[in-house]
Amino acid sequence: MALLHVSFYSGTLERETQMDVILPEATRGLIGMEGTAARQCRTLYLLHGMSDDQTTWQRRTSIERYAAAYGLAVVMPTTELGWYTDMYRGEKYFTFITRELPAVCRDLFPMMSPRREDTYVAGLSMGGYGALKCALTYPERYAGCISLSARCSVQNKLKLIENDPEQIREWRAILGEDLTVKPENDLYALLARIQKPAASPRFYVACGTEDFLYSESVEMAAALQQTFDHVEYEEWPGVHDWVFWDAAIPRGLISVLPREEKAE
Repeated sequence: MALLHVSFYSGTLERETQMDVILPEATRGLIGMEGTAARQCRTLYLLHGMSDDQTTWQRRTSIERYAAAYGLAVVMPTTELGWYTDMYRGEKYFTFITRELPAVCRDLFPMMSPRREDTYVAGLSMGGYGALKCALTYPERYAGCISLSARCSVQNKLKLIENDPEQIREWRAILGEDLTVKPENDLYALLARIQKPAASPRFYVACGTEDFLYSESVEMAAALQQTFDHVEYEEWPGVHDWVFWDAAIPRGLISVLPREEKAE
């Protein structure tokens, strides 16, 4: 696998930004890992959590090794603390992630397939929220979604910070002065809009049983199962940490990637 650190100009953000990209690479004689490359490869958009950036998934998990087994390209952008929203006062991160970023990637890396059935999204914590938001807003664009230890309710987050002036100030920049959670930022409102889509993504939801967001993942998985045919939920002992996420991401790939298409 090839690892690229990419700086590029975003017209949506109106500034330079960064992403790290793992690309399939045909390798021979590489000890410990084999690689395959195809003219058109599947792509996973892998979203980071609150304290992270575009480098963290590679530094704290074996995502490159997991992706190599599938000949999968992995795109890891950075969105700072924008919560994958088009901010009220700030950057249009959701537009960037769902519209501009795929177009830029396919421009720079023609091997990335533009087909829906080859496009996946995943994330942890804040990034788990972002991944679900992408798949629920545009189910016709994604073949699969992996949500790990996700914050699934912005309303719950706002209750936790109601006595924290600094965080309230940050969230007013995201949502607006009155802190109204509009339907486009509410995962359950997005889910309620969906009428059994013809193109139904596969979902994998996982959370540690000792994670402070455990109940939110349980409730979200149950809600997803009411609308979508392919929803797998898993839990096991664990907290909100990289030990759990490094174990969960390969399980998520197994769940959402069709087994018959796995690279040999």
